[in-house]
Amino acid sequence: MNKRKQTSRSEEAERFEAVRSSLAGRIARWTAGVEQFATGSSGLTLYRHDAPTEAMSCMLEPAIALTIQGAKRALLGDDVFAYNRHRFLITSLDLPVVLRTVEASREAPYLSLVLRLDERAIAELMLQTELPRQTRERPLGRGISLGKTTTALLEVFDRLVKLLDEPAAVPVLAPLIRKEIFYRLLVSDQGALLRQLASAGSQSRRVARAIDWLKSNFAVPLHIEELAALSQMSTSRLHHHFRQLTSMSPLQFQKLLRLNEARRLMLTEQLDASAAAFQVGYLSPSQFSREYSRQFGAPPRRDMERLLDLYRSDAEVH
Repeated sequence: MNKRKQTSRSEEAERFEAVRSSLAGRIARWTAGVEQFATGSSGLTLYRHDAPTEAMSCMLEPAIALTIQGAKRALLGDDVFAYNRHRFLITSLDLPVVLRTVEASREAPYLSLVLRLDERAIAELMLQTELPRQTRERPLGRGISLGKTTTALLEVFDRLVKLLDEPAAVPVLAPLIRKEIFYRLLVSDQGALLRQLASAGSQSRRVARAIDWLKSNFAVPLHIEELAALSQMSTSRLHHHFRQLTSMSPLQFQKLLRLNEARRLMLTEQLDASAAAFQVGYLSPSQFSREYSRQFGAPPRRDMERLLDLYRSDAEVH
């Protein structure tokens, strides 16, 4: 019996590696010469890094990030999420995180894909499918988690990427494949996280409403009572569930949104620090500089010089 189990595990490992290798080849082909390839209407984006990257702040949307080769880390507050070919990252909310590719080389580049989650499609699947009752009442955790990458999940993603070679078929077949992916996630070890995303009355959805408001209004003063009313929660419950899901308070979340947008304005629109600070809602340039330095490890001007040097060196390589 033990020998039979070992043979079965060995066969499954071989099958996993064969599918993973096939998918890695497809992603490598589509990302040759670029770090990011957006596929359009399917909500799928392919990524490649030929070397480890520096830590970079960004906003993650509700999505599954599936690493096919190499390894990456995401930092949310004090929580570190390390994912690779065996573990995927999934987020049910828009979350400001710090990302860093930790395993990549020219010979074996970091290859991954990110598929945006569709809460409407997931909600429809929940109505159509009999799901285990106990997973519906799982207590709230973070709005970000790690799940086990299975051969079945790799196979369906392999079909989705393979479909890129048939552009005319994408509008018809991609929604069906995405539906299968969402189903497999719903019945996986991360199913409860998806149910929080798609359940209309869940605390997660109420926090998501607060986040949507903050994303659209980060430059205006935050009045927590108004945000709580919008989210249909008391101020204490909003603080509790917001921190539970995002690891930070609404005010801290707004500050991160402001700093990330100011950084983008300085980098892509060449605004100086004072103009960027004012545009995102800061009244004091000195306060902006202090908070910017704490977040990004350097004052605005020095951080911009470093980022521009990175982009120039990357352009020279390619």
